Amino acid sequence: MALARLNNLYRQVIMDHAKHPHNNHPLPQADHELELRNPTCGDVLTVQMKMQDGKIAAAGYTGTGCTISQASASMMTDQIIGKTPAEVEKMVLGFSDLVMGKEVPDQAKLLGDAVILQSVAQFPARIKCATLAWKAAYQALEESERND
Repeated sequence: MALARLNNLYRQVIMDHAKHPHNNHPLPQADHELELRNPTCGDVLTVQMKMQDGKIAAAGYTGTGCTISQASASMMTDQIIGKTPAEVEKMVLGFSDLVMGKEVPDQAKLLGDAVILQSVAQFPARIKCATLAWKAAYQALEESERND
């Protein structure tokens, strides 16, 4: 019974992030931006970030997609603000492992609310939905570093 209540709580948090997303807006001052698409289900997300003093000062996203992709983008933008590119890379790799069903040390500290998306591992077709925003943030930072 306790597991059923916990799963219900997780669903509620995911639905809340999907219905009332955090940071779902364009960032006109962004200096890092990348759009990614998930052709499997049609998700399209553009992640934007503004760097200041070597850390992400602001993050936002726009686009359309399923509940999982929207909730994941909301959670991701919450978590990366105030982080360095190296910290974001560690988070993205940890999140990818998490949704693939692998153990992630200090996952709650590393990923915050996004740890509730670990159940996506049970649905392989949804892994791309969950990781889309995370990959976009990572690739935007990586692309910018290559161009510097």
